[in-house]
Amino acid sequence: MHTDTATASAAAERQAYYRRISGHHLSPLWEVLGALVPETPRTAAAPALWRYAEIREFVMEAGRLISAREAERRVLVLENPALRGQSCITQTLFAGLQLILPGEVAPVHRHAQSALRLVLDGEGAYTAVDGERTTMRRGDFIVTPSRTWHDHGNPGASPVVWLDGLDIPLVRFLDAGFAEKGEGEVQREVRPEGDSLARYGSNMVPVDFAQTSTEPTRVFVYPFERTKDALAGIARAPADPHHGHKLRYVNPATGASPMPTIGAFAQRLPAGFETRSYRSTDGTVYVCLDGDGTAEIGDRSYGFGVNDVFVVPSWHALRLHAARETTLFSFSDRPAQRALGLWREQKSD
Repeated sequence: MHTDTATASAAAERQAYYRRISGHHLSPLWEVLGALVPETPRTAAAPALWRYAEIREFVMEAGRLISAREAERRVLVLENPALRGQSCITQTLFAGLQLILPGEVAPVHRHAQSALRLVLDGEGAYTAVDGERTTMRRGDFIVTPSRTWHDHGNPGASPVVWLDGLDIPLVRFLDAGFAEKGEGEVQREVRPEGDSLARYGSNMVPVDFAQTSTEPTRVFVYPFERTKDALAGIARAPADPHHGHKLRYVNPATGASPMPTIGAFAQRLPAGFETRSYRSTDGTVYVCLDGDGTAEIGDRSYGFGVNDVFVVPSWHALRLHAARETTLFSFSDRPAQRALGLWREQKSD
């Protein structure tokens, strides 16, 4: 009884102490140390799947409710169910579905955040980056690096939808965000379409060109046809047990990631192939471009098909099973983690 009384007295004394120091904007580390420095990552993000067939009509409905000019960017945010209201799909990444209708223009602007586009539905639209346009075709991976002017337009006859991926939460955490609107709606064309791919994407660069690994790529479009050819080429070799046949996109001038904060990947899984369990510290967003299968994320299982999006939070074990030959695109904050010396992975036997 005496021990219990002493323990209660000590606890009360501590609480009184905490209240006193709180008035001086102080708090005791020992009360939160386990949460601040966990033994393994403890993400607030949850696994989730968005079925494109179910949400496409919501995307199209947005086109009837608000114009691209009025919205500036007509996007439905893919909000992680455990992080509602924060406009993020992982703790560091944003994802959303953007729609542009025939005849519309999403006006030119630029910002500190890096962005990628993955074309999902429709053709005929374009993205322009620093004075050069590229026609958007399904499966194309398009980059708008930090601080580059960009606008989108659709001179075609059908709606076009793409997935946006940005480092908005990471830039927000660092309080490093800037944005600027351009003059007018469309930037002036200063280079013909295909110029950057010819200059920097053919295992050659201009003779006087030099770039560091931290600078973003000058190649801002990675055509899906080239990606498929590369994956088909390596598929002649045995598949990796954890990844199938997987490649990462690079800045061809440096070999580094196309963007310093976001990495992007493409992988091909043979029909019937099942990967071994794999986890890493970079929370990753996946998109199915071809095929279908099942993703086991931690203790949850999700069936996915074409254009579906799913998220694997940090340090969650992932197993993939391809019902048919399947092509997946994915992106994560791996380059930022590697630059900070934080990235880790774990492969099961």
